Amino acid sequence: MTALSACGGSSGGGADSRASDPPGGAGRSSAAADPTRIPDVGARLQKRIPGDSRQVVAVYGDGRDSADSTVVLYTKQGSVWHRARSWAAHNGTKGWTTDHHENDKRSPVGVFTLSDAGGVLPDPDPASGAGLPYTRSASFAAPRWWAKSYWHDFDYVIAIDYNRVKGTPPNDPTRPEGTSKGGSIWLHMDHGSGTSACVSLPKPAMEYLLRTLDPDRHPVVVMGDRAHLKS
Repeated sequence: MTALSACGGSSGGGADSRASDPPGGAGRSSAAADPTRIPDVGARLQKRIPGDSRQVVAVYGDGRDSADSTVVLYTKQGSVWHRARSWAAHNGTKGWTTDHHENDKRSPVGVFTLSDAGGVLPDPDPASGAGLPYTRSASFAAPRWWAKSYWHDFDYVIAIDYNRVKGTPPNDPTRPEGTSKGGSIWLHMDHGSGTSACVSLPKPAMEYLLRTLDPDRHPVVVMGDRAHLKS
């Protein structure tokens, strides 16, 4: 499986840059109830968030078979999680799965580390020295036989550490669990509709995350539809 086939969307459209709260107001009400937990994430997944993580990108899918989601960045101070920013986003065209396979068009549910980034464009904040390791390469470019609305999908990408080798560029093709389990699951630029399995966000969101995510804060993504996240 190539990196590009993993992250291409299924239909065109303009990028959705609307900021949004998680479904059901998760960014506020649940956090107020227990600020030491990520809102609307049940004990099963909550326990998988590493104890040293201070940054969580939570992806709240609208439904098991929906391509629409909301991404919220939480940061931890002491024992308390604080909601930093949120954005409207998209996930796999067919929704979510707890058993992702190649070309199923569903995003994998789970907790995954975020270790590496890259893209066609240069690192938006190269001077800070605090961001995820960034690989700039024209090899990330979407093929020009794709619809034009997809051409900038991989201008910025952040690798989700699902079936990949940490410490390598996001488009490294190695699949430790085998090709049938899929791979090249990324956060990347949004084209306005569902993806093959990745999570897509507006350009300002990707720039913000690339400037903000810090390896020393051990960032992870917690992702899934609302029912799976709460289970």
